[in-house]
Amino acid sequence: MSNQDLLRNAFVTVLGLPPEQVSDELTYGSVAQWDSVAHMSLITELEEVFGVMLETEDIIGLSSMVEARRILSKYGVAF
Repeated sequence: MSNQDLLRNAFVTVLGLPPEQVSDELTYGSVAQWDSVAHMSLITELEEVFGVMLETEDIIGLSSMVEARRILSKYGVAF
């Protein structure tokens, strides 16, 4: 499974969204499911799936699928 698939699956699992709704257009607050509580669950899921520990500024800045890829890339995850 590619890292892109792992990322999409993390969003699908945590937010309970259908896979087709998880795209580069997905942003924090664009769906009711992505609230502050789900955001912290998403961070935990991403840290577990990709074996990283995100810094506070990255946790706050993770506001979209695009940003998730950019941030994870900083930690050596290739997309």
